[in-house]
Amino acid sequence: MFYAIMATDVPDSLAARLAARPDHLARLQVLQDQGRLLLAGPLPAVDSNDPGSAGFTGSLVVAEFASLEDAQSWANADPYVAAGVYQHVTIKPFKRVFPA
Repeated sequence: MFYAIMATDVPDSLAARLAARPDHLARLQVLQDQGRLLLAGPLPAVDSNDPGSAGFTGSLVVAEFASLEDAQSWANADPYVAAGVYQHVTIKPFKRVFPA
């Protein structure tokens, strides 16, 4: 089943986010290589693809896991969690409807 992993950043997270980004992306690449990643990306703090120093307010990852517990374990091990980027992470089951 797919799960939506919705994370909210702490204030002023940009420096920590940039430092942990290579390791964060490497984990997402593994999901992609396994065919389990539906989508992933950050949430810009301003209405721009490149928010510059405004940074990001969080992230969204939608990926396939065997269970909610597996999705939670994966999210807990994210480098952004270890680096203190995320203030809060919510995980919910996600039913893909479109694109089919």
